[in-house]
Amino acid sequence: MRTRPRRRPLAAVGITLLTVLGSTAAAPSAQAGRADHPHGGGLSATIRYTEYGIPHIVAKDYASLGFGTGWAQAADQVCTLADGFVTVRGERARRFGADAAPDGSLSSATTNLASDLYFRGVRDSRTVEKLLATPAPAGPSEDAKDAMRGWAAGYNAWLRDHPVTDPACKGAGWVEPVTALDVAARGFAISVLGGQGRGVDGITAAQPPAPGAAAPQSPDKKELADAAQELFAQDDADMGSNAVAFSGDTTANGRGLLLGNPHYPWQGGRRFWQSQQTIPGELNVMGGSLLGTTGISIGHNAHLAWSHTVATGVTLNLHQLTLDPADPTAYVVDGKREPMTRRTVTVPVKGGPDVTRTQWWTRYGPVVTSMGAGLPLPWTATTAYALNDPNALNLRASDTALGFSKARSTDDVLRALRRTQGIPWVNTIAADSAGHSLFTQSQVLPRITDDLAARCSTPLGKVTYPASGVAVLDGSRGDCALGKDADAVQPGIFGPSRMPVLKDAPYAENSNDSAWLANADRPLTGYERVFGTVGTPRSMRTRGAVEDVAAMAGRGKLTVADLQRQQFADRVPAGDLAAADTARACAALPGGTATGSDGKAVDVAEACRVLASWDRTMRTDSRGALLFDRFWRKLTAKVPAAQLWKVPFSAADPVRTPNTLNTDAPGFATALADAVAELRGAGIPSDGELGRNQFVVRGGERIPVHGGTESLGVWNKVETAWNPAGGGYTEVVHGSSYIQAVGWDGGRCPVARTLLTYGQSSNTASAHSSDQTRLFSGGKWVTERFCEKDILRSPELRVVRVHD
Repeated sequence: MRTRPRRRPLAAVGITLLTVLGSTAAAPSAQAGRADHPHGGGLSATIRYTEYGIPHIVAKDYASLGFGTGWAQAADQVCTLADGFVTVRGERARRFGADAAPDGSLSSATTNLASDLYFRGVRDSRTVEKLLATPAPAGPSEDAKDAMRGWAAGYNAWLRDHPVTDPACKGAGWVEPVTALDVAARGFAISVLGGQGRGVDGITAAQPPAPGAAAPQSPDKKELADAAQELFAQDDADMGSNAVAFSGDTTANGRGLLLGNPHYPWQGGRRFWQSQQTIPGELNVMGGSLLGTTGISIGHNAHLAWSHTVATGVTLNLHQLTLDPADPTAYVVDGKREPMTRRTVTVPVKGGPDVTRTQWWTRYGPVVTSMGAGLPLPWTATTAYALNDPNALNLRASDTALGFSKARSTDDVLRALRRTQGIPWVNTIAADSAGHSLFTQSQVLPRITDDLAARCSTPLGKVTYPASGVAVLDGSRGDCALGKDADAVQPGIFGPSRMPVLKDAPYAENSNDSAWLANADRPLTGYERVFGTVGTPRSMRTRGAVEDVAAMAGRGKLTVADLQRQQFADRVPAGDLAAADTARACAALPGGTATGSDGKAVDVAEACRVLASWDRTMRTDSRGALLFDRFWRKLTAKVPAAQLWKVPFSAADPVRTPNTLNTDAPGFATALADAVAELRGAGIPSDGELGRNQFVVRGGERIPVHGGTESLGVWNKVETAWNPAGGGYTEVVHGSSYIQAVGWDGGRCPVARTLLTYGQSSNTASAHSSDQTRLFSGGKWVTERFCEKDILRSPELRVVRVHD
């Protein structure tokens, strides 16, 4: 790391930095001169805060870096963090009651009791301890474990020395010190979100059938296939993302560019938090971290920038068990009987007796009786289903993040992925200062080859696997085991050589569809169905994104400013395809009226004019955006995708098809009438500015929000809560979160613009709970302070030393 324009030995940097900090503390600025001195257990770090409460953490080693990170995260997010630790300890029912619902950030459990039964089972079985004891590379490295230990100590040091003022948990008994095991358990929960985490209710409710009980009716296989497809669909998921990397062939200076735009929840435990982490001579990286984690999840260093997008790879599979006719808790493999393993879990409950339940585990994983309400998997006298989640053996994500943080090139990213194999459920998109671009779907996935699925799928699996990628294998056959690739760090997963990779394309983009169209001119094929589909319709967001970034690459001479314009262009691809046809069909309605779902005639004449003049964006000043949004949601809910367009999808033209709205489809006029009536009933003008009716309230202030929902295809995605009585969309549920636009200009510092849309702190009393939300509203960015000279020039510099 360089701290001055002139060169200096790396060994001297740490001493120089502390000297600089000492002089900074004595500077005339009141903020720069303020320093706190809390205590930690033999660990130390220096934290420099710049504008918007962004901490720059400097430490001598990974344990101390973790210490500073845990301390600073606690200062901003203590209530959200503490709530998550209650979850992974299995104490929600004791603290908050058995029937209340968790926030969904660490599993799909619908009640606190189900959440506790699962996480107490993880704790009682010492699952995480066993992973921590596994030698690297299959287990976490010593650096990663040191960072976890330090993070816990830093969090505890902040708790010890500061009163909790956040009203969300002020005075709450459940805000307690944590251990390194708690930090690792949180990482485990994040790792299994796409596998065991999806099936918590079905795992904890699974019980063998009572003797003589009638067998439940077998669900329709087609309905189950549709349910599996919906379970893993991205159009209504609570996480998604866009990211694009441009190679030097498209940029103004031959260096790479990266725009990352993850769509994550705005509340709860899956928020991002921004920081810079520095160990002089070892590590210097900046970006966003998921709360409770020790490293940078999405970010950049001086040479490389990367982002992630939620991938289409199916991170679990099912094994259909043939049960012993005399005992439904034993199953048969190659003719030999195997008893299930009992895992008895006891959960204390607030205001009531403890609850004890038995979970049932097999060689494949836990028995599960459902994957959500739409996908029942009944346990009968003859059949049960076991869930295989290879990420239940993966505590390596922290090492992958460290590998990225120290990488100097996209090739280093690939080397880090090959070495650590720690990514559970996302793709990686990266660019470097030498002009290279990268897309790779390097995930920990069950090793389901198409050949294995063809040989071993049960009748249910024969419909679920093609439709959704969810394999249901015959668990009674030993030859249906998943096997191991020679380059894989654990059995039963794909090795790095099997992953879809696209290197040095003019652009590499992903918007949560499969790897196929990461670049429309260089489609990726040849991967197994479990990774995703090939030659199938793309989402509206993918289509719009590919159109935009391909046009950008074609124009060339790109800079970071072009990335910023793309992020907040707020173009509505669905509007470009359908608004004109909608307006014409609307104007042609007899008498200017349409009949709503309630059978009443609705005057839509004004709406026709508004749609015709709408600018087809979701900017805050756009007139007609809200009307089209409400109409489009209703239309796509009423009209099946196969009937929505006159020109069907063509794999030969996947970005431009399907197209031409079918305004004759039953439901078109009804959706239009319903949208107009809805706005009229809420007192919202058809031509009202979007920002007046799509907003969040922070500190009593309405902050307009731009962007749009998934089905509209807007790059700047926001999913909002509709409250017509409150004025429209009154809160963002999830959407654009930690955004970064990164490039290089040949100097020593990267050119980076960032935005954390909901701010650093969830404490409503904090100055940083909504300051960046106001920036987001205005389409403004934070000019990042990565290099020492820029940090020290911050007019809001505040120095905190945390040490023993």
